[in-house]
Parts: sequence; structure tokens; C-alpha cells
Amino acid sequence: MAGASAATDAGHGSTGRRSRLRNLLEIVVAYLLILLVIWTPRPWQRYLWWIAAAAVAAILSISFDGLQAMGLRAANFGRSSWIVGAALLVAGAAVLIASRLHTLHVPGTPLAFVLTYFAYAIWCGVQQFLLQAFFLLRLLRLIPRPARAALAAAGIFAAAHLPNPVLTPLTLMWGIASCLIFLRYRNLYSLALAHAILGITIAMTIPGPVDHNMRVGLGYLMYSPHQHAHRPYLYEHLLTKP
Repeated sequence: MAGASAATDAGHGSTGRRSRLRNLLEIVVAYLLILLVIWTPRPWQRYLWWIAAAAVAAILSISFDGLQAMGLRAANFGRSSWIVGAALLVAGAAVLIASRLHTLHVPGTPLAFVLTYFAYAIWCGVQQFLLQAFFLLRLLRLIPRPARAALAAAGIFAAAHLPNPVLTPLTLMWGIASCLIFLRYRNLYSLALAHAILGITIAMTIPGPVDHNMRVGLGYLMYSPHQHAHRPYLYEHLLTKP
């Protein structure tokens, strides 16, 4: 499909070139804004976050791929739900190991669990949407081979988690796997659920001083274990805590 799209673009001459250029510009603009948010200190970071969100929303409204192509559909949810089961198995193993190593920290009640991780679970879905419905779909129109497009999308996804030595390799592996699964099933919901399960598992099993409470960019460098409790919030990956 991606190869046919590339051939079609080439056959349309200047129109095809403009289309490829637009896809490239959309990727570059959105990704640079995300990096600016990650590496900018407060108070400017908060303003840049809203600028980046507005820019991505504007790009999506102008270059709308459709709900089906973006994976926002019920079709194939059941067929792809095995990834949710696999994530639960990984989570169970990680929790068991962490309990043996005395690194497990779980909220005391179900309500406390929901309050701690609900917003973070939403943020996992937002990240999955950006990875597949935004970056991967555009990369598929620029890179003829879908597997290479998936690798490129996973690479920029992982690079956004630098310099965190825990999250960067993990997000690279998850990015590759989730992009390939998305190409097969085109369902974003199962991937978002699996992402949330795996992310919450990392938050519960890895001590805050090791992964700096899952912070990235400037937030990772400015982390202080004496000032931060291990509670991921909606903007935990983006906002630098004071």
C-alpha cells in the first residue's frame, strides 16, 4: 500500500512532490515543537506545550487521514487484543520480580491507584496516537517500505525520551513492536491499553531515583529524589518539575 502510494505521488509530478514535502514539513514541525517542550524550562515550557498541541491539532485538521486509517475504529480490536494480554503477562512478571527485590510501590487502595495513574493512562493513549496516527502515517507516505517507516517512527519516538537510560531503549522496542502491530491490525485502542499497562508497570516497579520518575529531557536532568514523589501525571514526560 505504501509503495503504491509512493508511485502514485511520483506519477503526479509537482503535485506529488508538494504532497511529499508537506508530509515531511508536518513531521519536522510537530517533532521540533515536541522537542522544544521537552527541553525548555518553565515558565516557557507551559506556553510551548499549548503551542505544540495547537500545531498538531491544526495539522491533523488540515491533513485528516480518516478515523479508519488512524486506527480509531472498533474493527480488529478483538483480533489485536492479544497485545493487551501479553502486556498483562509482562506486567505480572515485573510485579513479581519487583516484589522480590523490594522495589514495588503500589497505591494502597483501588481509588488511590486510579487517582495516581488515570491521567497517566490517558497520556499513554495520546502518545500512541501521536506515534501511529500522526508520525507513522506520514512516514509511510515518505518511505516506500512499511517496515522501514515503522523503524523510523520508533526511532523518533525513542529519541524523544532521551536522556532517560531506562525509557529510551524500552520505548524503542515498544515503538517498533506497536508500529508493526498497527500496520497489521490498524486498531489504536488495543495498543493504547497495552501502552498504559506497561507504562504503569514501569512506574510501580522501577524506583524513582533510577528512572527519575519517568521524566525525559530537561525534566530528567533536573530531577531531585528529595523533591519528587513517584507519581506520573498527564504531562510527566513533558513538563519539567520545579
